[in-house]
Amino acid sequence: MNYKKTSRYLVLGILFFLPVTFLLFLYPATHHYTPLDIVNESVLDINKFSSDSKEKIQLKEHITVLCFLGEKPMQKTTVALNLKELVYDKFKGFKRFQLVVVMPNGTEEAVKQLKSEISTYEDLRFWHFVFGTPSDIQQVYFSLKSNSDLAHDLASDYVFVVDKDLNQRGRLDDRTDRELEKNKSVYELNSYNCIEVAEIKNKMSDDLRILFTEYRQKRKGEFNSDTRRAGDLKNNDEEN
Repeated sequence: MNYKKTSRYLVLGILFFLPVTFLLFLYPATHHYTPLDIVNESVLDINKFSSDSKEKIQLKEHITVLCFLGEKPMQKTTVALNLKELVYDKFKGFKRFQLVVVMPNGTEEAVKQLKSEISTYEDLRFWHFVFGTPSDIQQVYFSLKSNSDLAHDLASDYVFVVDKDLNQRGRLDDRTDRELEKNKSVYELNSYNCIEVAEIKNKMSDDLRILFTEYRQKRKGEFNSDTRRAGDLKNNDEEN
């Protein structure tokens, strides 16, 4: 009888302490993480643009996923749907999050068609389309750090993450563990390819979560900034 009772208490003890131990292992990972790098500063805001919203749309004071769908947005439905299902639906409940699509003037009707394609009675309050001249669109794009130019129709498959202070976020070192072991050259991640589902799910989603964690900790006064900037990294490389 005593053996059975001891065994029962032992099992109950294990069931109680195992989750607690697991949470204690997670605690350092939650509070000591590497903030998402600043890869570029002074992204141009979109004050010159009109929008399909009654409220004023701006990048400042928001965490923004910024994209460019060009003159024929219906040809970019794959980009839009991937953004909707893998990014917008996941983060639309986070404070100050928005998804902004920069469009050329004259595409308003095509945008209505695209919106009906990607939304079926769903909340798109934090998904905004803004409209401007080709020159204004190019200026915004040129203020971003990118490895490719806009297409001739002002579209791109790549999207950008911009923080509340108009800093472009990404990864100054996007090497995999295997590439690090082989001492491969450093390369950055400045934007995210929305045609590549794995890149959105495995990289962009993780990066956005890290950025939201940073701002949540800032609100609580718990944030210890080790965020790197591209200029800082360059200066360190020159000193070394």
